[in-house]
Amino acid sequence: MKIFWLWIVVTLAIFFGSCEKDTDGPINLSDSQYEFDGTGFFLAASLDSGNLIHMVKDTLYLDMQNIWSYSNCALESINLSFEKEDTVLWIKPTIRLYSDGADCASPFYRPDSTLKILINQNDVEGISTIKVKNDVDSILDTILLRRGSLSLDTFFIFMDSSFSNPYGYPIRTKDKKGGKKIPTLLRVLDSLKPRTLYYRTMESVCTHRVDMCKSVIADTLYPTRWSANDTNLIPVHYACADTDSVYCINSKWENDSTALGKLTAKPDTVWYYSTYYIEEIPTCGGYSLFNRNYYNIGSRVRIIRELISPDKSETHCGPASNSNWAIYNMENSRLIVEDSLNTIDSILSKWKKATVAPDTFIAKK
Repeated sequence: MKIFWLWIVVTLAIFFGSCEKDTDGPINLSDSQYEFDGTGFFLAASLDSGNLIHMVKDTLYLDMQNIWSYSNCALESINLSFEKEDTVLWIKPTIRLYSDGADCASPFYRPDSTLKILINQNDVEGISTIKVKNDVDSILDTILLRRGSLSLDTFFIFMDSSFSNPYGYPIRTKDKKGGKKIPTLLRVLDSLKPRTLYYRTMESVCTHRVDMCKSVIADTLYPTRWSANDTNLIPVHYACADTDSVYCINSKWENDSTALGKLTAKPDTVWYYSTYYIEEIPTCGGYSLFNRNYYNIGSRVRIIRELISPDKSETHCGPASNSNWAIYNMENSRLIVEDSLNTIDSILSKWKKATVAPDTFIAKK
């Protein structure tokens, strides 16, 4: 046993001794002879103010991603240059690098940086667009700049039960309250799709009769929802023919799936419709925020929206449906914009011809 342990000690000594060199120690992450003084580059950049609509007075944030530099220690500064061209303000970031060869713990690192930009309103006079480009003049991001004021409102619009009747479409809510112009909801019929549903009657047996009837009549229980891809089984219960007395307790009916009637076809129609929020807005106005809740017929719909009212100096319109109207599709939660003018004209035409539903109102929260 002593010989065995002696053999292990000698083996380990030979192993470690064979790896030992005079230059052993921590490995430098940077070349001490390397020095660099110049510029780097970045992969992407984006501009944002934190709002859907960017106002002149907003603080802008420039998010720069994947800044390529020799090392994390070599990134000396990020400089921004501004240049006006017609109604466009160009922002061109440049990456300043410097390395004296000192060791760095994070070589070949690609940091992300967010810069806060405070722009003087005089510097953006006449500017409607801000664009960011890199060192090879590639456009990385574009935002629109607006002038005006924002107003945030929360209000309710009542959807009368008549909105559930597709035969009455188009139908809308009232657009005035106490002489004041208010937003409206419009529901229109888009299309109809005929279809056929199939069903078989299925006998049911009462296992516990409450009382006796002189005569009974069949009572077919048609479902409130039909399956379009299958044959529906319709239970047939029985009720007293000459009185309102209970014939059988509901829970005591047992269906017999072996006693089925003949296959019967039931014609049906699928109604496709859309509901729109329509508001007359200031010329070249728009929304920076739009939310809706409690969207049910026979109840109030809560609308939260922030409206921009442009200054007289504003030359840009949007985002809006057109210069004076905003139309919001409640079904897919999208604003209908200017590239669908035929749709806008059609909706406004139906709005003017629509029946005004009764008992509608708007109330401040």
